[in-house]
Amino acid sequence: MNILVTGAHGQLGSELSTMIDGVFADVDELDITNSEMLNDFVKHHAITHIINCAAYTQVDNAEREREQAFFVNRDAVKNLANAARMHTIRLVHISTDFVFNGNKNTPYTEDDMPDPISVYGASKYEGECAIVTSNIDYAIVRTSWLYSTYGNNFVKTITRLAKEKKLLRVVYDQVGTPTYAKDLAQVLSKIVGDSSLKGVYHYSNEGVASWYDFAKAIVDIMGIACTIEPIVSSDYPALAKRPAYSVLDKGKIKKQLAIPIPYWRDSLHQCLDRLNNG
Repeated sequence: MNILVTGAHGQLGSELSTMIDGVFADVDELDITNSEMLNDFVKHHAITHIINCAAYTQVDNAEREREQAFFVNRDAVKNLANAARMHTIRLVHISTDFVFNGNKNTPYTEDDMPDPISVYGASKYEGECAIVTSNIDYAIVRTSWLYSTYGNNFVKTITRLAKEKKLLRVVYDQVGTPTYAKDLAQVLSKIVGDSSLKGVYHYSNEGVASWYDFAKAIVDIMGIACTIEPIVSSDYPALAKRPAYSVLDKGKIKKQLAIPIPYWRDSLHQCLDRLNNG
């Protein structure tokens, strides 16, 4: 295999760089919105597999920058799918729990119909559709609430703010599952080389939490003297709507890969230990 990892400087790309050999490229090295550049790149490097970690992920800004969100999350993904078809490449693509509307109260399966309620979610879903209809060898992995020791994320933000303030207010009426990017990267390293794994899969850590629960766990594990106060979403206005419930059912991927999935608090401990130890 000769694997191209796009979005190499992000959380997931950074984790993958510690696990697999390959060609790691971010927008400075490879602009996947430029189809000609992309095709030249994969041909020059004799790429056989792609893991697409590149995405426009600024959920609220996407409401103002709709065109840019779709340019990266849909149009660039079409370019990747076209390149995969032209050069017989296996494509593994990362998607999101935000493709769902959040109206369920049981975990979402791969068979549930997407119904995004934000520009970000809609752009990611249309990216999925571009792959599904492209007649290539692919796997789409939806995940949720990603965090890591790399990049900017909820864990780092809460840790910083909790050290600066005595009180933080965090919403408790949005429920999902935090996912450690290192755990997801390990799964992707297995999926990319296994062509029997085709279609859409869900992966997050095990368990269920609200953003309040997540924040409370962070400050408790870190031993920071900061009170976390639960609030409802209407008390924290945001441009983009979020799914109220976006827990993902992992039964399919657990069965086909025969893997255990870590509980979210256990993985959070690991991440915070890495952050503390530099």
